[in-house]
Amino acid sequence: MFTIFIDPVAKPRMTQADRWKKRPCVLRYRAFADELRAEAARKNFQLGDAPYVEFHIPMPKSWSKKKKDLFEGTKHKQRPDVDNLLKALFDCLRDEDCGISDVTAKKRWARKGRIVIANQALAD
Repeated sequence: MFTIFIDPVAKPRMTQADRWKKRPCVLRYRAFADELRAEAARKNFQLGDAPYVEFHIPMPKSWSKKKKDLFEGTKHKQRPDVDNLLKALFDCLRDEDCGISDVTAKKRWARKGRIVIANQALAD
């Protein structure tokens, strides 16, 4: 099991101009990718062919303590989409993501952002 305490970032749709334009969403994604790769290398983690992934999305600071208590651990049904989060993860941790045969992914609300990865499906 690999856990990294970093706020999940979705893969943005990039254009040729992003090589020089430096849009904030692309800069945020690149910083996320660099940190994720560095942590995976530090812990000698390799993404398997059938990963189980949980994205813990941080709650907005503007939410009240009562609302945070209510939403802690519940399903996250807003943007970013789980497929864009997975694309970012796969692009960072795999050279060729065509070898991934099966994936289970969840998005949950959390007080602190993190990504939890297991290399085989876990039972609920």
